[in-house]
Amino acid sequence: MFKVKVNEETCIGCGNCEHVCPKVFSLKNNGKAKAKSPVNEKCVLKAEKECPVKSIEVKKI
Repeated sequence: MFKVKVNEETCIGCGNCEHVCPKVFSLKNNGKAKAKSPVNEKCVLKAEKECPVKSIEVKKI
């Protein structure tokens, strides 16, 4: 199980996280990503690694 947090101040809304892990991430009306949390999807680790501005924080719980 993972706790996922997106830093909206640094998020650029590129949509990469949504592409990598669509069950967890989506873009809000303001263009910033949001994440469901807690989740049991391992793709969140890939999304965290591939975020170009490192706005995703994933912690195992």
